[in-house]
Amino acid sequence: MHAITIPEPGGPESLVWAEVPDPVPGEGEVLVEVVASAVNRADIMQRQGFYDPPPGASVYPGLECSGRIAALGPGVSGWSVGDEVCALLAGGGYAEKVAVPAGQLLPVPQGVDLRQAAALPEVACTVWSNVFMVAHLRPDETLLVHGGSSGIGTMAIQLAKSLGARVAVTAGTKEKLDFCAELGADVLINYREQDFVAEVREATGGAGADVILDNMGAKYLDRNIQALAVNGRLVIIGMQGGTKGELNIGALLAKRAAVSATSLRARPLDEKATIVAAVREHVWPLLADGHVRPVVDREVPMPRASEAHRLVEASGHIGKVLLVAP
Repeated sequence: MHAITIPEPGGPESLVWAEVPDPVPGEGEVLVEVVASAVNRADIMQRQGFYDPPPGASVYPGLECSGRIAALGPGVSGWSVGDEVCALLAGGGYAEKVAVPAGQLLPVPQGVDLRQAAALPEVACTVWSNVFMVAHLRPDETLLVHGGSSGIGTMAIQLAKSLGARVAVTAGTKEKLDFCAELGADVLINYREQDFVAEVREATGGAGADVILDNMGAKYLDRNIQALAVNGRLVIIGMQGGTKGELNIGALLAKRAAVSATSLRARPLDEKATIVAAVREHVWPLLADGHVRPVVDREVPMPRASEAHRLVEASGHIGKVLLVAP
């Protein structure tokens, strides 16, 4: 088969489409013929040499894919060769084939195109696990999503609105904010021109956000605490704004607030399987009835993955950028 390899860490040009050995599904795994994968920030970090795959995972980038089951490994039940699926991966999505633990498989939702289903597993699992399983967002609460037009942001808006919450978002252009509004976002904040702390407080009558989903890390830490409501929950899932920040414990105590930081890729298989099962139970019906949809900016042939990485690094997209296998 062919896969995107990284002979040396570096810029987008370091992604090389090359012939590599076919993966063999092990105990409890299935082999998927990949139709599409999607670009995530973690893939860019891996390409740059900052985010190695977990032990035992594929060395090729790609944290999600869609395709058809080509073979079943020992001990797998409930799936058949030919099933159309999408999958959460620890790596290997930028390839023609990938071996996947059966617990990380999902059926393609009713009404969703097979290629576009590749845009779902990582964002759905990230949003559901963090916003609902960790932060326990409830109906009528306010969720602040940083990067509202990203893949994760567009999913967070739709899921929160579907479950009766109010959503505030930050984004850097009017075009991106307008798209967030189309998805249901209630409060639109241009982070280049507005102070999100002040805007969230004004929109909530001074109360603040009950839950904040943050992809920035250190840069926004202090202001996120300021923007939290009493009993608020801040969940940090990214480090685009740095890794080291100063936390005002006094402000946190005064609000009886909580700060969590999570990642998905390196979790044990049983934890991932639990998250995937919850997503199938709670999110897949919303996709099937049209309340939630994948947001795909464009599709790029997988051998030209460098083009897709340049686009994502420039933040010139809304939702997800897909890599389509030849």
